Amino acid sequence: MAELLTLDDIADSRAYERERADFRAHVISLKKRRRVSVGPFLTLVFECRDTIRFQIQEMARAERIVTDEGIQVELDVYNPLLPTDGRLSATMFLELTSDEMLREWLPQLVGIERAVELRVGEHRIPSVPEAGHESQLTREEITAAVHYVQFELTPDQIDALADADVALATTHPAYQHVTALGADTVAELVHDLA
Repeated sequence: MAELLTLDDIADSRAYERERADFRAHVISLKKRRRVSVGPFLTLVFECRDTIRFQIQEMARAERIVTDEGIQVELDVYNPLLPTDGRLSATMFLELTSDEMLREWLPQLVGIERAVELRVGEHRIPSVPEAGHESQLTREEITAAVHYVQFELTPDQIDALADADVALATTHPAYQHVTALGADTVAELVHDLA
């Protein structure tokens, strides 16, 4: 379970510039183990403390946010995306690379944020949109290209995670695919729930 990030965890702009190259390389390596593609254009990145800290640091850098109040706003937005007891969190991307694909698929994939499941052996754990972002991203006639989803696991499901076959599946009528998770990814998820 990740501890919430605080103002003390976010480096000021000069300090961040000194660590940025090494921290960025670390997060890129981390995301390789935490990224799962499901089908031709849906990808989930399971978030953790370092990926969320990187997101906040990069937002502060790009937007030139330097006040404690401004950083706190970012902390309030992104802390809910950290894994907690029994809950994994992921950012889901619809990687549609052309206007034509966006126009074709975004209307067809309404509800995709509720149509992903984590399969742990015989267990099926459905995705649930993260409540704080759901109203901004969920629409009736067209979906967003980015969603924040969570998977709530019972103690039995958590116990099974390390030893069972684990996969991510999409169950949306317009997009049905399954991807087995590699050992490195499963190890990251087990660590998140420890």
